[in-house]
Amino acid sequence: MGADSGSGAGPAVPWRKVLWERQPFPDNYVDRRFLEELRRNEGLRQYRYWAVVQEAGLVAQQISCVALFLTLWLYMEQGLLSPSTLLWTGLLCALLGYGLYQALAPRGDSDNHHRTRWSDLQSASIFLSFTFGFSPVLSTLTESVCTDTVYAMTALMLLAHLVAFPYAQPSPPGSLSLNAALFASVCLASRLPGDLHTSGGLDSSSSPSSLHTFTMLCWALLVFALWPCLLQRLRDCAPWVFGCVCVLVGVCGVGGLGSLWPGGAVLLAALLGTVTLLCPLLLIRLQSDKDNIQGPWDEAEIREDLTHFLH
Repeated sequence: MGADSGSGAGPAVPWRKVLWERQPFPDNYVDRRFLEELRRNEGLRQYRYWAVVQEAGLVAQQISCVALFLTLWLYMEQGLLSPSTLLWTGLLCALLGYGLYQALAPRGDSDNHHRTRWSDLQSASIFLSFTFGFSPVLSTLTESVCTDTVYAMTALMLLAHLVAFPYAQPSPPGSLSLNAALFASVCLASRLPGDLHTSGGLDSSSSPSSLHTFTMLCWALLVFALWPCLLQRLRDCAPWVFGCVCVLVGVCGVGGLGSLWPGGAVLLAALLGTVTLLCPLLLIRLQSDKDNIQGPWDEAEIREDLTHFLH
């Protein structure tokens, strides 16, 4: 096979790229015009470094959110933070976030007209009531499972949350990522110390109280479900604020983890720097090595609207 392959002078009849008539050429024959239709990197998207860094900031802040959630659990696990204090703090953050979300809502937003504040209050009340009612059951859900297995399941679920999170459109968060995060919070809540006090302080062998579990689930909903909705609103309405918020969340994640585990804070900072700065640079560098070719050997693409044939 080749362009005008063969010895001697070619046939006098010119070759035509058709299948509906007989020609004095082999089936795999092509002429010298075959490569004239070669196209390289057609439709290649050129990325800008700082634009990619801004998009990677969403991934970095989600990793920081997971670190902040684990930090809150560590503070409760070590008895440095009471669940009631954390619960009231979460309620205050939820009210402030809801007010900011409503303030940033576009005037022509149809969802904002269909959902009223009363319906939002009803939804929140139903969730809080059911969560508080099932907290005694959830607190003992993994009581018969060894602690190492619980921690392994937690790590696996948080990793699944990060992988399945819809970074392109965080609001609303994906069901798989949200369910994985809630399951991880239940696993962590089952390993919190209970309310029983001994002469030396908290008895770490006792079962967690319902308030511990309820607090962990409320904060899981706040961090993994409500916060992405507010972040998406900031991303659409105030892009410069979105970048600042991503940086602030990353700093809080590193600082919070560093207050209990300095080595983990160093690892988290290295991970955030890699995701935010190094990976976009690597993507930009690899763009110059991309070589995608199109030509007459590709499959035909039907660009005509054929939906009228389906009726």
